[in-house]
Amino acid sequence: MTSFDEQTLTPSFLLSANVQHPSNPSTKVLKLYGSPHNASTEQVQIVLHEKNIPYEFINLDNMSDIETRDLIRQPFSAPVIEDDGFILCDSRAICRYLATKYADQGTKLIPDAYNMKLGALFEQAVFTEVFAFAPYASKAVYEKVTKRSKGLAPDEAVFAGSIAALSSKLEGYEDILSRQNYLAGDELSLADLYHIPYGTKLTDAGSDIMTRGGRNITRWWTEISSRSSWVTVRDGDPVPAQT
Repeated sequence: MTSFDEQTLTPSFLLSANVQHPSNPSTKVLKLYGSPHNASTEQVQIVLHEKNIPYEFINLDNMSDIETRDLIRQPFSAPVIEDDGFILCDSRAICRYLATKYADQGTKLIPDAYNMKLGALFEQAVFTEVFAFAPYASKAVYEKVTKRSKGLAPDEAVFAGSIAALSSKLEGYEDILSRQNYLAGDELSLADLYHIPYGTKLTDAGSDIMTRGGRNITRWWTEISSRSSWVTVRDGDPVPAQT
């Protein structure tokens, strides 16, 4: 792997208020390579804070194409973590790894392996986000948030179509959440947290879809989007883009 000039990259320790630097100086702190304000990177950061895991943030936007290629050796997208030499790409894979490795630390975010029924409901909820939420939310956000940041004009028809499709999908969410507190049952899980970055960016895009789909969606969304882990990431983590 190509070595990195980490002083040039100027990584920063990003710790939640109750996380301290390791007392053992030989302990290797997990590195998160990502782009500030990127939804996938933010998914990982939320979990890092929920699990009280110290980490070092390195801005991928400041790395050369060669460095990035050598880091991401698999056909998956950023973000990337490096955990004592172990490299892992893709936000959801990273979140699952962290929730499993640190199962007894911080917020419990996945069911116990021996509970097959809860595990199956959890997997169902995860796939609900992947297929019924993320494709439409990301498309809408791209039109009104990403394009705007690049000085491009949004395609209003594409935005409206994405919101309409997502609204239809959220009718199912309202039904699920009328019977339980969270998507996978009565306990918070990764499936809920995965929604937060794009859900917040939908508001930034000018849509109130996360609070007009029904009282149960509104209850759920208000709760998860107010969690201190997300407030910390949104307001303090990620660091500003470096120059």
